[in-house]
Amino acid sequence: MRKLYFLVPGTDGKFACGGLWAELKTVNLAQQICSADVVTYRQRETGKIFLDDLLKEKNLDNVIFVISWGFDIAQLAAKLQKYNVVYHAHSAGYRFRLPASIPIINVSRNTMGYWGQKAPNSLIYYLPNQISDEFQNLHLERDIDVLVQARKSSEYLMQVLIPELQKKCQVFVVNSYVEDLPGLFNRAKIYLYDSAEYWAQQGVSEGFGLQPMEALASGCQVFSSVNGGLSDYLDPGFNCHKIAGYSKEFDTQRILKLLEYPVKLTLPEQFFAEYRYENIIKRFQVILAELNEFFDHKIQQQPNIPELTKIRLAKLLTQSIYGKVRKKYFRG
Repeated sequence: MRKLYFLVPGTDGKFACGGLWAELKTVNLAQQICSADVVTYRQRETGKIFLDDLLKEKNLDNVIFVISWGFDIAQLAAKLQKYNVVYHAHSAGYRFRLPASIPIINVSRNTMGYWGQKAPNSLIYYLPNQISDEFQNLHLERDIDVLVQARKSSEYLMQVLIPELQKKCQVFVVNSYVEDLPGLFNRAKIYLYDSAEYWAQQGVSEGFGLQPMEALASGCQVFSSVNGGLSDYLDPGFNCHKIAGYSKEFDTQRILKLLEYPVKLTLPEQFFAEYRYENIIKRFQVILAELNEFFDHKIQQQPNIPELTKIRLAKLLTQSIYGKVRKKYFRG
């Protein structure tokens, strides 16, 4: 099995974010199956391999480069075109195309559907992000009415709804890194998450949205947007509530009603099993085996399925119109 090199711009400072943590967690999972390592390509770091140094090696046929940083994908794909490359897709909506020689592993079904349309000739897989076992309902006394993390939250949530809720219940706003997030979720009765506005400004989708799932696993009632990857698992009315529902007054009414008349959240562990270690490691093993088989084939065979380019789409549309006209006016 080929060695995996996971490419990230850096692992600290300005590159620290949820997407980086998710990618590093994927590296740890890969290391349970095969040889895998982190490679940086924007900043050199002590103890880390730097991409330009690695590419000086002569024989890299027995490795796979895993690229994931959305805004860098087009440049990296071009730079690595003669090597074995896999795109680990988190968010969708970046304006680049990928050749059929680059398989795509998607963290959500939402993203998988996007690439299934955009790259119909590529190998496409689904490997959800992992939710750690530490996110469990500990059945503790909950002393926080409403919990919200400021990062990625909408202007409406932070400037309109939260001030209104603060007049009527205890609201805890997180503005910095939380070391014990499972513990904090176990203290909260309701968790609010509204990222649609943030991702609309970025021009791409919510890749997965771990926090609402972590909150659900910890026994919180969740009010959330359902954009992007959140739509994979959130089901308003059944396992969560839709935030920003028509008016501030209606949101406030629903949240306060749930605080006054609490409904016990009893999602079975089976609901989370898809995102736990045991399932993900099994899926990863299957995916890596297929990727290695594909790259073995790629050595011997050039791609020969027509790409769905703009020119080809225009040609297909013209053919379709001509066929309809001919059928209508030249039946005999």
